[in-house]
Amino acid sequence: MSRFLSLLASGLLLAACVPATNIRTPLTAAPPSAAAAPPANGSIFQAGVNDRPLFEDRRARRVGDLLTIAIAEVTSATGKSGTTLENSGSLSVTTPAITGGLSGSSSVKSDSKSDASGANTFSGTLTATVIEVLPNGNLRVAGEKQINIRHSNEYVRFSGVVFPPDINGNNSVLSTKVADVHLEYKGTTSLDTADVTSMFARIFTSVLPF
Repeated sequence: MSRFLSLLASGLLLAACVPATNIRTPLTAAPPSAAAAPPANGSIFQAGVNDRPLFEDRRARRVGDLLTIAIAEVTSATGKSGTTLENSGSLSVTTPAITGGLSGSSSVKSDSKSDASGANTFSGTLTATVIEVLPNGNLRVAGEKQINIRHSNEYVRFSGVVFPPDINGNNSVLSTKVADVHLEYKGTTSLDTADVTSMFARIFTSVLPF
């Protein structure tokens, strides 16, 4: 019985700890394998060791390079709509047999309004990896950050296309300057196996005491 409860609790934990994602690209990439190092031919500059010009900065430009994404997303939307319908009519009949005649009137009025608004703010930083250099020189980047504190898990995932001149001197770029942005923030809460097993044990022992 205890083994069954442990397996059931483990299944619940796995289901709670793996949130679904809509980002279909890889979230990281390793740089290409380095070729065999050429023989040393200088005391300061070694050709082929770094593959970067002597005075070039450290901005990301190759597959496997790291790039800091400064997330600064602010979205807001408002919408209003209104509809007014009005219909009125009257009827008057006069006959000699009925003193005063007959008269009547009707009026129908309908008025509806709806207001909707929303605002979202997302700020933070995330270090992404260059996973592809496109033919035009743009960089496809992606990254993920996981924060686990006790039973609470938070996931931040990012992917997009960066125009290299938009990268700052400190090797960072604003998310508002990234194209095709896919940004996800999700949180999950996992239960301790012992707590779940104990909970199920109490339920089963209350129904089927041993």
